[in-house]
Amino acid sequence: MEKINYEQIRTSVVIKVRFCTLTNKGRYVPNHWHRAIELVYLLEGELLVSVENNSRILHPGECMLINANVIHSNKISFNKYILLQIPLDFIENFISNIQQVKFIVNDGQENELKQQKINKIKAFLRKMKELDDKREENFLLYFNCLLFELLCLIQRDFSEKVYQIDVSQKQQDLVKLNEVLDYVAKNYIRAIPLDEIAQVAGFQVKYFCRFLKKHMGITFLEYQNEVRLSYIYSDLLNTDELISHILEKHGFNNYKLFMRMFKMRFGNTPLKIRKEQKMK
Repeated sequence: MEKINYEQIRTSVVIKVRFCTLTNKGRYVPNHWHRAIELVYLLEGELLVSVENNSRILHPGECMLINANVIHSNKISFNKYILLQIPLDFIENFISNIQQVKFIVNDGQENELKQQKINKIKAFLRKMKELDDKREENFLLYFNCLLFELLCLIQRDFSEKVYQIDVSQKQQDLVKLNEVLDYVAKNYIRAIPLDEIAQVAGFQVKYFCRFLKKHMGITFLEYQNEVRLSYIYSDLLNTDELISHILEKHGFNNYKLFMRMFKMRFGNTPLKIRKEQKMK
């Protein structure tokens, strides 16, 4: 499972962005972020995306843009989707003030003219998928033409300026937050005391609790259990291990708390979700 905090984007050496079509049986990725603009276009199934505590369910034919350095999480049922991640390091070669820009794409919630432009984004992604699937002669030339047309479209019609002071503070906060989440990713199996994790961030315990709640929307214990849930959910759907063994492997010792959190997060019991998945 990929790191669930600051996610390193594995771009192609050839096209300098990450572009792929993914098929998933099921996966839950807790809060994380990356230094890349992310476009998701759902082809099949369902995808729940939570961006800074606002959640939306994507259905087939819908797309979503997630800005760089924005905290978000994904709950993936059986689905298939196009994923395009464009690193800021690449974009800033062409858009000099990219750090002070955010993009807003509200598929299905705009007026007719704006929705037509969103439909163009989807058309670009479909054409890029077709090129990527075939990889014929001059693939790189045609793919990059579409990529830059897409960038021009979202920069022209979907961008808004943000204040530099907000950008600077957010960057500082993300650096601290990344240290915390990276530490949890490496130590999530054991109980991590509050004073220990606060020290990682260089904060007093009370300030650390407020800091984490502000940025993640949950307490530290809730976040650590969310990380455990993500691994448990993946093992539940992709292995035949006993649930008790999976819980023990990932450090979740309170069965009643686990069942309550699991039902709240995934809407059903582990056994029923595993059974439903096998029937698909």
